[in-house]
Amino acid sequence: MSVATSLLTACSGFLFAVLWMDLMFDTQVLADRRRNADLPEPVLSSIAGYYRRAVTGSRPMSRLIAVVMVVLLAALGFRAARGHDPGWLMAASALLAGAPVLLALTHTVPNAVRLGSRSGSPADQSALARSIWRDHLVCGACMLAFLVLWVTYSAGSCVV
Repeated sequence: MSVATSLLTACSGFLFAVLWMDLMFDTQVLADRRRNADLPEPVLSSIAGYYRRAVTGSRPMSRLIAVVMVVLLAALGFRAARGHDPGWLMAASALLAGAPVLLALTHTVPNAVRLGSRSGSPADQSALARSIWRDHLVCGACMLAFLVLWVTYSAGSCVV
């Protein structure tokens, strides 16, 4: 397995693990399945407290996630520039890695910062928590698919 492939699998595995941890808190939104209902205060408090600690309170360590995203995209770009991999693999990989990174940077992280600050009404905070949960489901599925794709591809290319 090449260094770039190792970086791709390590970075996507790390990001999937981070998303899994986030989803453990996010699933509390299922406590009340009524779409427009406010989440119970203990649920909002728990989720908001997690994001306050994970996104803003843990700086500079929280920046590690952004660094891993950049390394993942750089390793993918390196593989694409070499031109040795099939086009379908590069296209699928770009979509599976790029979409979650873009979603995280433009939507999920800003929402997590807002939720962590507990600004807005309980209805606003409930909407943010549900939005973050949906974002993390999408991102988690993409990262898992990316990881499985590269592990499978690498295993197939290593067979003699």
